Amino acid sequence: MEEHKPRNAFDIPKVFYFKAGNIHTGSREGLRYRVEPADGILHVEVWRQDLCYEIMQERGGTEGSAEFPVSEEGFDQMLAYLQSEYDKSH
Repeated sequence: MEEHKPRNAFDIPKVFYFKAGNIHTGSREGLRYRVEPADGILHVEVWRQDLCYEIMQERGGTEGSAEFPVSEEGFDQMLAYLQSEYDKSH
């Protein structure tokens, strides 16, 4: 059995995953994030509470958000944004 290898520091699928319209949620050492593509834009939200996205929405929303184009460049910008959010608490 082949060992799991992360795709990047946040283990987020490549840009083709989002071009297909898929949503991705995940976490890295206390930083939670959700990436949703819509109309050619990656909508990214981050929060640090140990709660799912839906409960965060019920409680008033997430802590931060950003938007990037659904492209290789936008994907790299999104990873840089997530890294900067991660670095704020580490």
